[in-house]
Amino acid sequence: MKVLLAGGGTAGHINPLLATAAALVAGGDEVLALGTQSGLEAELVPAAGVKLEYIPKVPLPRKPSLDLLKVPLNLSRAVKRCEQICRDFQPDVVVGFGGYVSTPLYLAARKMGISIAIHEQNARPGLANRLGARFAKALGLTFASTPLKAKAGITEVVGLPLRPAIGQLVKQKAEDDSSARIEAAKHYGFDPALPTLLVTGGSLGAAHLNQVFADNLGTLPKNVQVLHLTGKGKASDLLRLTAHLPNYRVQEYEPEMEKALAIADLVVCRSGAGTVAEMTALGLPAVYVPLPIGNGEQKLNAADVVAAGGAKLVLDKDFSAQTLTEVVWPWLTNPQELATASLASASCGVQDAAQRFAQLVRKVA
Repeated sequence: MKVLLAGGGTAGHINPLLATAAALVAGGDEVLALGTQSGLEAELVPAAGVKLEYIPKVPLPRKPSLDLLKVPLNLSRAVKRCEQICRDFQPDVVVGFGGYVSTPLYLAARKMGISIAIHEQNARPGLANRLGARFAKALGLTFASTPLKAKAGITEVVGLPLRPAIGQLVKQKAEDDSSARIEAAKHYGFDPALPTLLVTGGSLGAAHLNQVFADNLGTLPKNVQVLHLTGKGKASDLLRLTAHLPNYRVQEYEPEMEKALAIADLVVCRSGAGTVAEMTALGLPAVYVPLPIGNGEQKLNAADVVAAGGAKLVLDKDFSAQTLTEVVWPWLTNPQELATASLASASCGVQDAAQRFAQLVRKVA
């Protein structure tokens, strides 16, 4: 089977694309990806060994401006490029993961009579996938609560396809294999027996979370460890303030997040779809602090696992010293509550989402 995949701009679209591509290739299928030269996919997709073809970018202005007048022409050019790629590659099915790269492929595939499969990662679906769902043959969802269906096709909850490194960690945890935790502890200079908190705001960091921890280091309990990923260019203050704390490790970012997740017992983080999917697949309890901008999808992404008892949700404006002293530290230092929350988190996770979605794609090819 030949599969043409589209998703770009952010790691949130690219990571599930690459995970699905790996599952398809493992099953003997041939894959090709679409992207733009300016998106993150231009770096990540070829690095993963997946061939990438470029299409023109179709930016959609968020506010009324003269750029809106350029959208029809830009979209037309992108659709024509997608049609040319489809004629050359002859895909049996096209697969979109949302974002500006997916829209022209959906339109080209519909015009050419090629089957369309879609993956929607967020609890609140994006514009591209809302359009594509009108004529898709298959729609895979990360969350059961997502209000989107394939109008004339199959809709299944498949979970979010996980990066292979995270998938391997999931497997090790399922087998009660502690080697990854021991190796991670050695890497960070931690004690594998001590409760460990991971703080991360994603690749860009979360300035407010960083500030709250920096201002309240005096509340840090004894015999706990903290790995704090501040985001690029945001580590200097915390590095200075924690220089005397041997159990508080500060980094700007972690290129091998599986190491950070292997040592974590509790996570304070944003609630992007990818983050929530990884935490639940790993059975990690979390204090989710949704990004305070956007259309509110991050709060919705965390809703199911919060309801199940596997996580707690604190709005960004409410995250404070009180959150640390009344929520984070008491939870981290209570092994029984952590164990119960871990089971609840895992009950909301999907460990084989890439394989599930690949199988759904094959159904409609």
